[in-house]
Amino acid sequence: MSGLQIIRTPGGEELVVLPRAEYEALVARVDQGAEDADDIAIYDSRKAELAAGGAVLPPEISSVILRGESRLQAIRNWRDVTQLHLERITGISQGYLSDLETGRRAGTPETIAKLAQALEVPVDWLS
Repeated sequence: MSGLQIIRTPGGEELVVLPRAEYEALVARVDQGAEDADDIAIYDSRKAELAAGGAVLPPEISSVILRGESRLQAIRNWRDVTQLHLERITGISQGYLSDLETGRRAGTPETIAKLAQALEVPVDWLS
């Protein structure tokens, strides 16, 4: 790092001043580290599910989830079903489905079971 400047406050605290480009590079590296940690946590969770004999998601669903989609959205897209079609076959409103997919709301066990049946997947895949 170049262009660093250290300033000492009257209270003795040291402050570091650095060029904005270097600051933004540091922030980007921190963000990348957090994203990597999230990916590792998801991987560890899936690996634990495998070891426990839990429901195993197909790799194409897992990879989409790793890119940020919710399980419900990933499975719905994998089954090539729109929210409107899922609304018609389950009676669950499209708005509520959207809220479930974005995490704004959590589904009841009955709702999750209805969605799993409609998407022809184990309930564990949506839990």
